[in-house]
Amino acid sequence: MSLLELRNVSKIYGNLHALDKVSLKVEQGEWVAIMGPSGSGKSTMMNIIGCMDKASEGEVLLDGVDIAKESPKNLTKIRRDKIGLIFQQFHLVSYLTAVENVMLAQYYHSIPDEKEALEALDRVGLADRARHIPSQLSGGEQQRVCVARALINYPEIVLADEPTGNLDEANEAIVVELFRKLHEEGTTLIVVTHDPEVAEVAQRTLVLRNGKFDHETINPNFTGHIKL
Repeated sequence: MSLLELRNVSKIYGNLHALDKVSLKVEQGEWVAIMGPSGSGKSTMMNIIGCMDKASEGEVLLDGVDIAKESPKNLTKIRRDKIGLIFQQFHLVSYLTAVENVMLAQYYHSIPDEKEALEALDRVGLADRARHIPSQLSGGEQQRVCVARALINYPEIVLADEPTGNLDEANEAIVVELFRKLHEEGTTLIVVTHDPEVAEVAQRTLVLRNGKFDHETINPNFTGHIKL
């Protein structure tokens, strides 16, 4: 059984089909990139997979459970327990330190544990920046805090929506290297990106156009390393 499966999923707003009968399978431990122009349905699909929105039609199976039929309360629980989210806009609390921002994710899941949060920051190379607030961190460092926050509750799947969109080339490479390490550890990754260099390091890339998958590319030379 696939970790994630979309079966003929549509999202309809009036006469607009933001997603139009999309089907997708993602296996445990896969690294999948999603590309497409603005308005193609990428963010809509990520919101549905991430339990932040519900499909109008079709099935969305996560661990065999059709989340398209779950209540908002259950969707919140599923998102909290199974999904790690990374955004282009970092969504860090400005007055909290890096470690406190990571612990905030623990608060909604179980019990905040500073030791675990510090270990998560160390995992992304930010142990020495744990007591800094976001304004004292570079964009790349803030995104790495977001990666630590997404991982702190050991999610089954990590969804990253344009995670390198606000980063320079050097920091982009650092974040992609973090994704490579996560993949090696068995983490399932779905990364939405406009950047072909970020997409081409994934195992496979799917392109959305007008709410439908246009084509898929398999990376025959998959290594997970970005070219510098």
